[in-house]
Amino acid sequence: MTLEELEKIVAARANASPEESWTAKLLAKGPEKCAEKFGEEAVEAIIEAVRNDREKLTAEAADVLFHLLVMLRARDVALADVMAELARRQSRSGLAEKAGRSGQ
Repeated sequence: MTLEELEKIVAARANASPEESWTAKLLAKGPEKCAEKFGEEAVEAIIEAVRNDREKLTAEAADVLFHLLVMLRARDVALADVMAELARRQSRSGLAEKAGRSGQ
């Protein structure tokens, strides 16, 4: 499965009834709740990475990617826009890109 395919699944589920879809239910709670859930999943992934539990980290990473796409949808940010930003950054070294950010 690609991230683009997962984005389509999120979009389809977003249009379902909140009583029938976790994604729709989460989106109905608003962008802030979607961001909170993404943060929770990210922390869980960090914990499993520190514990060096490959299986649990894999599962949590899947949750992170899914909830990232839900959070992006909640704020109407397309995955294509994120990928375009990554492509733009490829023209510079990581150190140069980081140094060019404001406040660095």
